[in-house]
Amino acid sequence: MIVSIASGKGGTGKTTVATSLARYLGNGATYADGDVEAPNGHLFLHPVVTETREHHVPTVRVDHDACTFCGKCSEVCRFHAIAVLPKAVLVFDELCHGCGGCVLQCPEKAISEVERPIGTVEIGAIGGVRFVGGRLNVGEAMSPPLIRAVRDEVTGDETVILDAPPGTSCPVVAAVHRSDFCVLVTEPTPFGLHDFSLAVKMIRLLGVPFGAVINRVGIGDDRVHAYCEREGIEILAEIPDDRRIAEAYARGEVPLDAVPEMRAAIARLWDAVPARVGGSAERRP
Repeated sequence: MIVSIASGKGGTGKTTVATSLARYLGNGATYADGDVEAPNGHLFLHPVVTETREHHVPTVRVDHDACTFCGKCSEVCRFHAIAVLPKAVLVFDELCHGCGGCVLQCPEKAISEVERPIGTVEIGAIGGVRFVGGRLNVGEAMSPPLIRAVRDEVTGDETVILDAPPGTSCPVVAAVHRSDFCVLVTEPTPFGLHDFSLAVKMIRLLGVPFGAVINRVGIGDDRVHAYCEREGIEILAEIPDDRRIAEAYARGEVPLDAVPEMRAAIARLWDAVPARVGGSAERRP
């Protein structure tokens, strides 16, 4: 199954939970870093990357000799990636979604599609854990195509921990869509509650079953707990505000390895997840 780890905002401990889960599951699991704009799972898992592939998306080029500058390509483009001037057509590659509408609409067949690179997909392993990650090129505006490329490298035949981007925008939807389960990581602060509530609305619209992990328990108040109780959201695990976890993170270590108490929290989390998607939990040593 595919378990996505998401959060309403950055800095809640999403990657801490995702990398710890991957380490806990061990052999046969896959860690997929879908946060392609700011990937950092590799900083803690230290995978040996054995394959790096450049990922391309289609964009368009205009044959100005054949073009009559009628403007139909610009009219059909919902993303404003084409501007037609009296004697020139401007194409903004970063805005092009590669839908092909302008190619079909052009009466003179003056538009063709070409491939352009937007980032790379890396594949490797950490012991028995498979690693898949994406890295978006600097300056690229759209990450969902690369996130989908990362997702294409995993299947339902393996246990996948998918580290999603933070927030509730298109990249997050591309990552968590069609997950078997989603773990929403939050923190007991006013900002954490606000963005967590937005993430809850998003995941409910997607129809993905989910539960919550509250990180850094002890630094704020109980309003996140009250919200979860009011909304019927199961709290799968709680991680205390522990300086040792922060120190391990700063050293580039998976907290599960550095703080023994983390193993109990991650074990509780994993015991709860498969039961929510019709499976059975297996407690690892």
